[in-house]
Amino acid sequence: MRYIDIRSDTVTLPTRRMRQEMFEAEVGDDVYGDDPTVKKLEELAAKKIGKEAALFVPSGTFGNELALFTHTRRGDEVIVDKNSHIMLHEVGASAVIAGVQLRTYDSNNGIPDPVEIKSLIRSSNIHYPPTALICLENPSGMGTVTDMDTLREIHEIAHSYKIPIHLDGARIFNAACSLKVDVKEIAIYADSVMFCLSKGLAAPIGSILAGTREFIEKARKGRKLMGGGMRQAGIIAAAGIVALEDMIDRLCEDHKNARLLAKKLDGFKEIEVMKERLQINMVFFKLKKEINDSAFVSHMFQNGVKINPPESDEYRFVTNKDVSRKDLDFVVKAVGDFLGY
Repeated sequence: MRYIDIRSDTVTLPTRRMRQEMFEAEVGDDVYGDDPTVKKLEELAAKKIGKEAALFVPSGTFGNELALFTHTRRGDEVIVDKNSHIMLHEVGASAVIAGVQLRTYDSNNGIPDPVEIKSLIRSSNIHYPPTALICLENPSGMGTVTDMDTLREIHEIAHSYKIPIHLDGARIFNAACSLKVDVKEIAIYADSVMFCLSKGLAAPIGSILAGTREFIEKARKGRKLMGGGMRQAGIIAAAGIVALEDMIDRLCEDHKNARLLAKKLDGFKEIEVMKERLQINMVFFKLKKEINDSAFVSHMFQNGVKINPPESDEYRFVTNKDVSRKDLDFVVKAVGDFLGY
């Protein structure tokens, strides 16, 4: 049985070309710097994002935590959104790996306030840890995209305090699609950027950490320390190359499908769609009547649709390359059947 999987865009399957390129990939030992396919991916990624250098890492969480580990020293403080992936979904790794303290700010559905961020920067005081890094997330995991003016203002603040910015840009190409800008125009306002190859871009594994050459050389040693020194990694890097060459331009299609799905779900009086958070390929909604969440998830699965249970009373459906518009009609029908339509 084929399932329509809208749990996330991490569930995307590699394309036929990815599988072929992986099969034929020229490889070497990447820890020795001998893998030509990894080198090609890193050079291409750096060029795409507008940075001097890039590093292939196993996952987005790995890339974010490596960035914190590289930018900071133990006991430093890092400013992050309280609803960010680094704060909520990385298993407290910042404390374990980098040994840093996180200081959180309240965002407006994932969009930061430059004034609040500035207010959180520590002054020099014997009682305070130094503010060593500001972390942003664009797009946010709440389905929103931070505008260019806000990014620019935060960058100016950070620069004036000589504090670097790390951007969790797991879906940065989605942000670029939403803002209708080249991805480099977003990345320029961050000293380091992490982005995922394995979400909407459909590679089976891997992420990229990009920044200056000096930063990436330091991060390369940190990657080894963290256990991320991969050997004949060209086999998986080959799929990442295809992801960057073939899959970026189609991301806007996922956004259109998400808006279509949101419109259809909004037609049910029992559903409240979070329309203000509909800027990328995610549809967030709440059910206005009390239901058995486990029963809903089970019903959808039994009808060929994979969904996640709610988080903080919110459901999230995520469109991706393997979900067609015909599939969306099937999803909506399954939801309607559960609600008694």
